[in-house]
Amino acid sequence: MSFDTASMTPQDSLVALMIAVSASDENIRTSELVMIQGLVNHLPVFSGYDGDRLKRMGEIVFDLFEEEDGLDALFGLIRDALPERLNETAYALACDVAAADGRLRETELRLLEEIRHELNIDRLHAAAIERGARARFMKL
Repeated sequence: MSFDTASMTPQDSLVALMIAVSASDENIRTSELVMIQGLVNHLPVFSGYDGDRLKRMGEIVFDLFEEEDGLDALFGLIRDALPERLNETAYALACDVAAADGRLRETELRLLEEIRHELNIDRLHAAAIERGARARFMKL
């Protein structure tokens, strides 16, 4: 895989993480893609982000998922590019993408657990973030 890791921005790392959550169950749903696009288009953390990079981040995630230690490599890229102060933001975005289709699958739950560990998210903070996502995606 040819990708200059020095060119990965904090915003790229957030996008890559969201795509990874969506792809974790090997079935990227339209609701998840719409969620990712909406978050990128509307959240202040993505201000000035080139939306054309979404496709490239998707390619990187898919390439990494084909490698034996691809998830570890992805987390390494994310940790290198993402300022620590955005770790909880990254986890919140991951939770929103996971919840977007109204159902959390086992693979998504395992990946969220790994994200919590890799980004050193305090369990109490993670629970609050997860509860917020659950509240935002409740159905009547």
